[in-house]
Amino acid sequence: MTTRIAALILACAALPVMASEAENAFTKEVLECAAYYDISSQVISSMDAPQMAAVADRLQSSADKAVLIANDYMAPEDVSKGVEAHKEQHMQKMAGASLGVLMKQYKDTCKSLVDNPQQRLDYWTMATM
Repeated sequence: MTTRIAALILACAALPVMASEAENAFTKEVLECAAYYDISSQVISSMDAPQMAAVADRLQSSADKAVLIANDYMAPEDVSKGVEAHKEQHMQKMAGASLGVLMKQYKDTCKSLVDNPQQRLDYWTMATM
């Protein structure tokens, strides 16, 4: 009986660690998405193609949503620093290539995250168990 109680206490003590690990993975992904959307919006805006203005606006709106989601889990200054750090990493990945490099990696995942952040957090909770 004492062994079972000790095992239960240990299992319960581990739960916050798992949630923290899931939240860390989730917030990293949110920051990556905010950076991806921000870069995408800037690149499309710089095309100076009026027909693409609405696309650039939607991408910027998604970047703003990702930042708001991140603000629920991190201090705003940490969010800003994190987004900037990921933007630098994304720009290195592009290295003169087209936006397609980032789109292949982030387009679907980031859309899913911004559309349903709780579902994505649930994914990370299960993935980090």
